[in-house]
Amino acid sequence: MTSALLTDLYELTMLQGAREAGTASRRSVFEVFTRSLPAGRRYGVLAGTGRVLEAIADFRFDDADLRYLRRADVLDEATLEHLADYRFTGDVHGYAEGELFFPNSPVLRIEGTFEDAVMLETVVLSILNHDSGVASVGSRMITAARGRPCIEMGGRRIHEDAAIAAARAAYIVGFASSSNLAAGAHYRIPVAGTAAHAFTLLFDTEEEAFRAQLASQGAGTTILVDTYDVETAVRTAVELAGPELGAVRLDSGDLAAQAGEVRALLDSLGATSTRVTATGDLDEYRVEELADSPLDGYGIGTRLVTGGGHPAPGFVYKLVEREGSDGRMHPVGKQSQDKATLGAGKRAFRMLVGGRAHAELVLPGEAEIAQFERELTAELISAEASPDWSRTHLRPLQEPMILGGEPVQSVSGPRRVEAARLRHAASVAELELSADDGPDGPAAIPTVVDGIEAARVLR
Repeated sequence: MTSALLTDLYELTMLQGAREAGTASRRSVFEVFTRSLPAGRRYGVLAGTGRVLEAIADFRFDDADLRYLRRADVLDEATLEHLADYRFTGDVHGYAEGELFFPNSPVLRIEGTFEDAVMLETVVLSILNHDSGVASVGSRMITAARGRPCIEMGGRRIHEDAAIAAARAAYIVGFASSSNLAAGAHYRIPVAGTAAHAFTLLFDTEEEAFRAQLASQGAGTTILVDTYDVETAVRTAVELAGPELGAVRLDSGDLAAQAGEVRALLDSLGATSTRVTATGDLDEYRVEELADSPLDGYGIGTRLVTGGGHPAPGFVYKLVEREGSDGRMHPVGKQSQDKATLGAGKRAFRMLVGGRAHAELVLPGEAEIAQFERELTAELISAEASPDWSRTHLRPLQEPMILGGEPVQSVSGPRRVEAARLRHAASVAELELSADDGPDGPAAIPTVVDGIEAARVLR
């Protein structure tokens, strides 16, 4: 199956109209960005880039696609013949997967002819909005967990294919494992899981269920202890498995109170190394409330895979620069008050001072960048410049991903996911945020889109 029909009709009708008008071959620059972060979010996390590159590589119209479009009778024959030979031949630059983003961060820039790039809008946005929604809330959960491992276990709450993508995004932001076997097979994500309440209920007694699980999975397994009476279940599990029992899981009730009681009970029974894990409609706020409880890990599902109340970051795909009839490139953008677009293709940098993220610089065009560099140099040699300026570093955020239609880096696979996981951890560390500050707050760093203002950020 190709990815070509993962699009909206108007992208093909725009293509047809532009071809008829003779403007389809004009050079164009599209950018993907979000105008704002959801209330309380201090940053967003870009995920899905590898899947986007796969979709672009597969974006071609096969015979079945063309037969459908002919039956739909929405395009003329000349356009259909053009689509039969379509291959993306432009360039793609973007933020590394796992990188943080802020309002107006140009996380992806697609350059080519109008007919090259316009058709990619929907498939690009559908992937990035979904995966980044999961990654953005998942990163908050990992921070709230304060180093305690988290398992992604939300596959049953969303579409079966989205479940794989969600597990991938969660792993990128630090989840230790997933319950989803398809995600494990596709991306080599560690998988985890033992038994549900149904297994306990299958047997005549809880003791029989625990014996069967231990016989099958060994003493290192995790026993679910809240089917009936928690204290009785813990005592039975330790009696059967001994102090080598791997973990017990709590899935309902007052988790904070139960965690303390279970920890004390396990210690009194000699099972001091047995872990206590919690599941049950958890999100970053609930995990934060459990910070002082003697828990050793969390299983998180629904609120993670559905974006924690914000399932889409609001990424848009906008034309920001195009070739005019004079053969020169011109910045363009929507001018409406609440949805204005800053024209021109842009370059983005993370300003670091002593290794700490200080600002997101989004500079339109080479002139702006040169202007900023002049201002920065002037500040550095100023007698009143802060000593920290000597440790200022601009980390470029965009990297080439496709050039001339050919990928310049691996588009998929476990190695790419591991690289994204490392990139995310490093980017979060640059913010120097404390989990004790709580999940919510203002944007962690400002986004600066003017060269002169950028040079004044450190004052």
